[in-house]
Amino acid sequence: MTADRKDLSLIAERLRLGVGFSASELDWVAERLAALGSRLRSFHEGQVDLEISVKDRNGAGQQLTLECRLHRFPGLHLVAGSSAPDLPVALNEVRGDMIRQVDHAKTRTEPRHNRALRHAPTTASGA
Repeated sequence: MTADRKDLSLIAERLRLGVGFSASELDWVAERLAALGSRLRSFHEGQVDLEISVKDRNGAGQQLTLECRLHRFPGLHLVAGSSAPDLPVALNEVRGDMIRQVDHAKTRTEPRHNRALRHAPTTASGA
């Protein structure tokens, strides 16, 4: 299985379709959001919940919302939205925004690969 297939299956497993989507659209929506999968691979099953919904689909005020709950970080609820009138464009916009938010959340809470921080100086015991 390639990385792209793994990302697609990860998104399909964790994505819940909300208002405005039918169950038959799961594969199509998951394909559009698959690039987000590589960012979510570091989370164990059960640590990520995704939900996507659209209000006023194909209308003048269409609003697409992608929500991501990361349970590894207590209370972290990320939301990306788009009001683009074209649904595929809106999906691309929320995917890009969510990738940015997940990356930011991970860098805020996980230590950087900084050797100086990993190997803090220890004090000598005894005299």
